[in-house]
Amino acid sequence: MINEFKEFIARGNVMDMAVGIIMGAAFTAIVTSMVGDLIMPIIGVATSGVDFADLYVSLDGESYASLKAAEDAGAAVIKYGVFINAVINFLIVAFVVFMLIKGVNNLKRKQEEAPADDKPAPPPADIALLTEIRDLLAKEKKKAA
Repeated sequence: MINEFKEFIARGNVMDMAVGIIMGAAFTAIVTSMVGDLIMPIIGVATSGVDFADLYVSLDGESYASLKAAEDAGAAVIKYGVFINAVINFLIVAFVVFMLIKGVNNLKRKQEEAPADDKPAPPPADIALLTEIRDLLAKEKKKAA
């Protein structure tokens, strides 16, 4: 059973999957930072300083100065601004993954379209000479027979 487990772990597809998960986690941190630190401030400036993360609806009917104040008061809130941030984050990740897949597919397509050299490489000179000698000997043998 232990040997089977070792074989399972040592298979390339399991290792590739593990690397993919680790890279995905690291990539998620980069994209999250890009969205929160680069893109959202630009969107905030474009929308006159509105920070989507602070957009909410209080379900208790009260009015609060901020989302933090509503949460501190224990009010039930719908944080639709956080949802907007998550949607924007998803769209950016999906676009980046799309661009990566498109690039990989273009590389594969170029490799497939590259003309295959059907001609075998010429043999080295000594092999060509030996082949010629063999053929001449075979002709002489036929003539003698």
